[in-house]
Amino acid sequence: MKKIIYLLIIISFVSCCKTESGSSDERKNSIQTDLNNLNVSILIDLSDRIDPKTNPNPSMEYAQRDVEYIKTIEKGFLNHIKSKRIITYDDQMQIFFNPEPSDPKMNELTKELKVSFDKNTSKDYFSSVEKKYSELPSNIYQSAIKDDKYVGSDIWEFFRNKVKDYCIKDDRRNILFILTDGYMYHEDSKFSQEKKTSYLTSKLIKSFHLTTTDYKAEIEKNHLGFVKANDNLNNLEVIVLGINPEKGNPFEEAVIKEYWENWFKEMKVKNYQIKSADLPSNLEPIILKAIKG
Repeated sequence: MKKIIYLLIIISFVSCCKTESGSSDERKNSIQTDLNNLNVSILIDLSDRIDPKTNPNPSMEYAQRDVEYIKTIEKGFLNHIKSKRIITYDDQMQIFFNPEPSDPKMNELTKELKVSFDKNTSKDYFSSVEKKYSELPSNIYQSAIKDDKYVGSDIWEFFRNKVKDYCIKDDRRNILFILTDGYMYHEDSKFSQEKKTSYLTSKLIKSFHLTTTDYKAEIEKNHLGFVKANDNLNNLEVIVLGINPEKGNPFEEAVIKEYWENWFKEMKVKNYQIKSADLPSNLEPIILKAIKG
C-alpha cells in the first residue's frame, strides 16, 4: 500500500512539473510573438533642410535621399512580415510630421501610408503597400518644397506630447525612424532650462564654443544638452537618419550626435542609432538590420 501511495505522489509531482513547464513555455512563446510584431513609425523633418535651393546636393538631393530611406524601411518591414506565419501577422507602419504641413492633402497621404497587417490580410495587400510607398512619399516632399514655407520641425514637442501615444504599443516591438539633419528648432517650443535647451542650431553650438576637440568635456562641465522631454521610453527603439552639419566647424557633427545620444539616454530609450546623411545604398544594410533586430 505504501508503495502505491509513493508511486501516486511521484506521478502527481511529475505531472505538476510538466504543467508548470508547459505554462512557462507558453509565456515565452507569447513574449516572443509580441516581440515579433512590429510597430514602425517614421517622423519626417520637413524643415528647410530639404530645400534644394538652400541645401543643394549634386550627388542626390536630401529630399530624394529621404524618399529612398523610406522605401528601404518599407522593404525591411515587409521582409519581416513575409518571414512570419500568416496567423501571427499583427504589424503596422505609419508616417508622422510635427507640425503638420499646411497642404490639406498631407492628411490624406498619411492616411494612405498608415498600413497594418493581421491574419486576414490578403496577398494582394503586399503589392498595394509597395505601390503606396514607392509613390506617395515623393508627393509629400514635392508638396513641402512647392509650398516653400519651412516652419521647422518640432521634434522636441513630438517626444514630449506624442511619442508614447503615437509610436509605442505594449504588445509590439516599437521602432521610430527620424529623418532629420540633427538640428532641432521650432519657434513654438523654443525655451531653455539653465543651459539645456529644447532646440539645437549651429548658432547655439558656436555660442557655447563647442568648436574644439574639448567639445565633450565642455558639454559635461556646463551640463549642456536637450531638455528631457519624456521618461522611461524603454519600449522604444530610435534610428536617426540624415545628420548633416553645417560647414565650418569640424566638430559640429560630433556635437550634434552627442546631444542626441545624451537625450536618448536620459529618456531611457531602449536602443538607438544616429547615422549621418549618406547615399541610400550605403544606409540600406543598416536600416534593414535595425528592423530585423
